[in-house]
Amino acid sequence: MIDRPLKFCMVSTFYPPYNFGGDGMHIYRLSNELARRGHSVDVFYCEDSYLLLNGKPPTGEFPNHERVSLYPLKSGLGMLSPLVTQQTGIPLFKSKLKKALSENDYDVIHYNNMSLIGIAALSYGSAIKLYTAHEHWLVCPMHVLWKYNREVCAKKSCTFCQLAGKRPPQLWRYSGMMSRHLKHVDLFLSPSKFSMKKHIEMGLDAPIKHLPYFLPRQSEQDDKSAVETGERPFFLFVGRLEYIKGVQNLIKAFSKTPEFDLLIAGDGVYRAALESQAEGLPNIKFLGRQDQASLSTLYRRAKAVIVPSICYETFGIVIIEAFSHKTPAIVNDLGALPEVIDDSDGGFVYRTEEELIAAMRKLASDPKLRNDLGEKGYRAFLKKWCEDPHIEMYLDLIGSIEEDRQKTTGEMAARRRVVGAH
Repeated sequence: MIDRPLKFCMVSTFYPPYNFGGDGMHIYRLSNELARRGHSVDVFYCEDSYLLLNGKPPTGEFPNHERVSLYPLKSGLGMLSPLVTQQTGIPLFKSKLKKALSENDYDVIHYNNMSLIGIAALSYGSAIKLYTAHEHWLVCPMHVLWKYNREVCAKKSCTFCQLAGKRPPQLWRYSGMMSRHLKHVDLFLSPSKFSMKKHIEMGLDAPIKHLPYFLPRQSEQDDKSAVETGERPFFLFVGRLEYIKGVQNLIKAFSKTPEFDLLIAGDGVYRAALESQAEGLPNIKFLGRQDQASLSTLYRRAKAVIVPSICYETFGIVIIEAFSHKTPAIVNDLGALPEVIDDSDGGFVYRTEEELIAAMRKLASDPKLRNDLGEKGYRAFLKKWCEDPHIEMYLDLIGSIEEDRQKTTGEMAARRRVVGAH
């Protein structure tokens, strides 16, 4: 439906390398894929927020296409800017953003993680507006529906939960400000059907559609990475090391299966506690953060990737990353994780430790089963979760919004003509 180059503006708290998780990486991939296809993309992100949370500048290089332009938001006030935004919902020290969105004649403004940009920024400009709900921040001030730092949220107690999580309550959420500004967005996007349903259940009153994440297709290449995996069969965890990611439960399971190795690729605040728990278990190995070449080797050689999250994930990007390497997945039956398995037949869903261990033993003892599941995951990846289907759906949605706007404008003009004739 879109047959001309568009001018996009991506707005997000985080963008690589000033980034912590999957939301920034999705924006990075989407921005550069759009640029490769002839569109231009401006990206606004909050450098102040990253430095406040990380304490030091980022490392790593993330090259961008020549049609991607970056505009970091730096106030000169350091941590004061994101703290004021967190409390007021207004980007008070980000005037450059308001000026650009209001005056730069974008075709599409795509909002992403707005927690430290400010919900009021949704009202800036008149372009087609999209908002991807990478987390549950629109309905949860703690972002992840993890209540009192101990369990998934079944019933809201937001003020007490914020205090338990050592975050100052956001009083603006009780003012009606959220609902007023959400009305400026044409369409909200959810990476999973689960997360879309959860947003609606928890009070989001706005148009929302399912648009899953994507990853670039992997080029065929030989294993030339220096990463050492050993000769024993191994299963792989990839991700941030936090309590809600559930790695502590994997350590318990692998303490009972010494015939298999667990390789843990990632880092985070919970690593020391996990290493202490795994002390004396030589079949559990902490690899730290890995570059993409090393991760590719690990995915291809693993019996399966295991995703044991105990929180409501909004998608499960690690699952489709495994599928892109023809590797099956074993996932906990929670949140959006089983949805990806159901849509692909590319692995197993478990509910108990016994079911997890049974799935591991099936894959380790039956190479044909492992390869068949990996092929199913790969076919689903090509059909649903790589560049072409994602960009086609994305541009079709924009085209539909554009059509609706033109139709509405035409109807309003017709009404004015009728009124004028009388």
